[in-house]
Amino acid sequence: MFASSSTSSPASGDGDSLRAVRSAAVVNAEIRALWARAGGALPPAEQERYQRLLVEWAAAVHADVVEAA
Repeated sequence: MFASSSTSSPASGDGDSLRAVRSAAVVNAEIRALWARAGGALPPAEQERYQRLLVEWAAAVHADVVEAA
């Protein structure tokens, strides 16, 4: 695992730096919190964050499947 180079969320960066891999459960919790704060409608900046979180979540799920195999 790579250590995060900043204190910000891995989903908040530009995607090019090495970061710690978070579990699918942790990313899912962040997605749920994002929607809860948004009240059902995400503004454009939050939509971009949501898309990044979805990609991160899918990668975490894939890593869990590969690790289990």
